[in-house]
Amino acid sequence: MGSELIFRGHESTPVTEAYSPKPLKPWLSVIRPIRYMLREQRLVFVFVGIAIATFIFAILPSSHTQASIPNSVSLPELTQTQRLVYQNGHATGFRFGSSFNSGGKIPLGLKRKGLRIVVTGGAGFVGSHLVDRLISRGDSVIVVDNFFTGRKENVMHHFGNPRFELIRHDVVEPLLLETNVVGTLNMLGLAKRVGARFLLTSTSEVYGDPLQHPQVETYWGNVNPIGVRSCYDEGKRTAETLTMDYHRGAGVEVRIARIFNTYGPRMCIDDGRVVSNFVAQALRKEPLTVYGDGKQTRSFQYVSDLVEGLMRLMEGEHVGPFNLGNPGEFTMLELAQVVQETIDANAKIEFRPNTEDDPHKRKPDISKAKEMLGWEPKVPLRKGLPMMVSDFRQRIFGDHKENAPCAVAVKSWNSAQKLSVVPAIDKDLTAGKEYGTEENEAFGKLRSSK
Repeated sequence: MGSELIFRGHESTPVTEAYSPKPLKPWLSVIRPIRYMLREQRLVFVFVGIAIATFIFAILPSSHTQASIPNSVSLPELTQTQRLVYQNGHATGFRFGSSFNSGGKIPLGLKRKGLRIVVTGGAGFVGSHLVDRLISRGDSVIVVDNFFTGRKENVMHHFGNPRFELIRHDVVEPLLLETNVVGTLNMLGLAKRVGARFLLTSTSEVYGDPLQHPQVETYWGNVNPIGVRSCYDEGKRTAETLTMDYHRGAGVEVRIARIFNTYGPRMCIDDGRVVSNFVAQALRKEPLTVYGDGKQTRSFQYVSDLVEGLMRLMEGEHVGPFNLGNPGEFTMLELAQVVQETIDANAKIEFRPNTEDDPHKRKPDISKAKEMLGWEPKVPLRKGLPMMVSDFRQRIFGDHKENAPCAVAVKSWNSAQKLSVVPAIDKDLTAGKEYGTEENEAFGKLRSSK
């Protein structure tokens, strides 16, 4: 039987249909997560975890840390790393970034983010104390100073700190008017470019020889625009004008402080200011030089009180201006007596002719700072002066080279802001006149001169 070949190459094979699953029902995407959470009591564990976390953050203290400040209010916690620039010694300052957390706590284990801060004039009297405060609260600080009146020794104790840098540099030529106006203008331009908050440290000299007593921030002053003191006075008034113009016209956040007479450690020994004059002269057994009849009045605040006020102003939400000073009032004769009591009861007084345009009275009204900043000075004169005397004694008798940086500045400052100082008087006239003591209610005065 013969075989038969069957060619099947062209025969089509049956095609089966591809498998197609049924479309998912839309409500399953909602039901499946719910079923997952309900299985094995997962939802219960979620709520337990939330409750434990809430309990921990509500009961345990925040890890946010700040420098310990006696009699101070808590500063707002910063929600992002910020940079600050303060320009001190008759200049300005500002902060980069202004995002704040008005309340609440930082999660456990997280620390307050430090600030990057530039302090111009940071090796000077007030600036170096501000640097100490900023470093102590954990910020990184860059000091820019030309050492015209500042001293490297004021910040040497920070040299080993990785969060501290020192740059020797002039922002402008060391002329009073140019420093106040050009330096302020430069810093305002920088604040505008980077969106910074700007702090201007102005002065009570903007009030000139005031006809209003005590001086409030709304008083426009009584200044001789062509007098021997006008370079400094008008320079500061112009700086305030520029600051407010940038605030209104360019939207720059600004703060203005009007600083009254300040004293404390690290002052230049021969800077021509009344407190440093008296202290240095008494230590050197020289007569205390008093200009005029010694009845001029001034107010004196200790440097730590000023730094506290500047910090609160910078971290607050009020533009100012704010008077920052001690509202007590002393004549120069009364001040001289306090110096005699502190250093040398036998110190002599030498009267000299008064300088032109020397203000007769100077006393701040700090009601605005009390109400809006919660600030007032705490250190009375008889408590603060011995700390300054101790510093001067060590510098005068310990290392005479430290006096040199201030010698150049004396010639420039004397004509613009000669200090008025006066001899001692009866002891009962100065009893209890330091602000912050119980006797202040009865006497309420403290006096100084620039």
